[in-house]
Amino acid sequence: MRTYTLENRGAAPLYEYLYRCIREDILDGTLAAGERLPSKRALAEHLHISVMTVEGAYQQLEAEGYVYTRPKRGFFVAEVERPRPAAAPVPPLPEVREAPAWRLDLKSNRVDVSRFPVATWARLTRQALTEDRESLLRPVPHQGLPALRQAIARDLREYKGMAVSPEQIVVGAGAEYLYLLLAQLLGRAAVFAVEDPGYPKIRQVYGKCGAVCRPVPLDGQGIPPEALTAAGATVVHLSPAHHYPTGLVTPIGRRQALLRWAEQTDGVIIEDDYDSEFRFTGRPIPTLQSIDPAGRVVYMNTFSQTISPSMRVGFMVLPPRLLDRYRRELDFYSCTVPALDQHVLARFLDRGHYEQHLARMRKEYRTRRDAVLAAFRSSSFRDRIAISEQGAGLHFLLRLDTTEPDDALRDRAAARGVRLGFLSEYAAIPSPAYAHTLVVNYAGLSPSALPDAMAALAEVFAS
Repeated sequence: MRTYTLENRGAAPLYEYLYRCIREDILDGTLAAGERLPSKRALAEHLHISVMTVEGAYQQLEAEGYVYTRPKRGFFVAEVERPRPAAAPVPPLPEVREAPAWRLDLKSNRVDVSRFPVATWARLTRQALTEDRESLLRPVPHQGLPALRQAIARDLREYKGMAVSPEQIVVGAGAEYLYLLLAQLLGRAAVFAVEDPGYPKIRQVYGKCGAVCRPVPLDGQGIPPEALTAAGATVVHLSPAHHYPTGLVTPIGRRQALLRWAEQTDGVIIEDDYDSEFRFTGRPIPTLQSIDPAGRVVYMNTFSQTISPSMRVGFMVLPPRLLDRYRRELDFYSCTVPALDQHVLARFLDRGHYEQHLARMRKEYRTRRDAVLAAFRSSSFRDRIAISEQGAGLHFLLRLDTTEPDDALRDRAAARGVRLGFLSEYAAIPSPAYAHTLVVNYAGLSPSALPDAMAALAEVFAS
């Protein structure tokens, strides 16, 4: 009969320690399959412990399948797989590295969150917790909180001239989630055309959904309709108000041509209204959706650029025929935005705080943009650069007069603590036309940092 030294159990209960000892004997083969265990009374007398302790250990072994009982015969060892011999030690996981602290970062497309009205948001949050506490605990409708959809529809009508119903709006956790929904809504048979160069995540998300995704090169006015036909596209994803990263604005003639293409081919246009709120010259560009009489345009926007990157709230406006399909096929999805965020954002929109915040940020970014452009145009390398910008958005293009490859320039900049992004990185189809062109995201560049920024770039751009 096996003997176990029960004094070494530490703080473990006696029955649990006995259970572990017997389990180890089963796993290492000391107790073979089919072997009969001592009776509870016999083992208790042998180990000088109570029968209840042995019974507790046997019951746990039986519950986990290490032993089984036969009527009036006792407990027997079950057939279990033995652990394999220990393999070579698994190498430790690599340490998680923190993002480098860049001396200058012109690649990150980030907004200045320091001017966000935190006190106002906190007050609205307290109000929502107090006044909406019951509805905060109820499930949110799958298209989003009605109050938020009504506030968004009102904002679109008043500031973008879009006559849309709150029922057409679907709220989701950011643009990428909405891309996923659209890929499923439009089906695997759809052929998506995307702007090239363009935002890489659009291609990545559609591709991971199994959709056919074809990059279409831009001309000076955006995507040519004949290129869509040549690509066999049934859906086109574009940003006509201010394209990222080229900054192109699609003129009215091309917009009308794209709408005709959609009507003639039974196609769909996804209008990604990226950072159109930040236009510094002239009137806002009307949306493509607002001039679409045939219901071919899906309008999309988010609050990540206008409020904060952490504000993972986006929305899309579906035309009636796609709205019907969405409700038939995708209404089983729960809304992915927390109820509290929706309640607070609805108040933020309804009470005018959002437009006030946008007005302040337009003024701030206009001042910052002017200062950044002036700094570049008066820099020591001003004769080697050409700037292209449309008086809108939070970035511009800067072409550098050099024969050095983009990769070499990027590496030399990184060695000096400067992070650069190049237009060639956004192209699915490489072209020499994109070489030596930087995408300068200036929103995080404060005027006080400009002298150091110009000095750093002078080092990088030196021949």
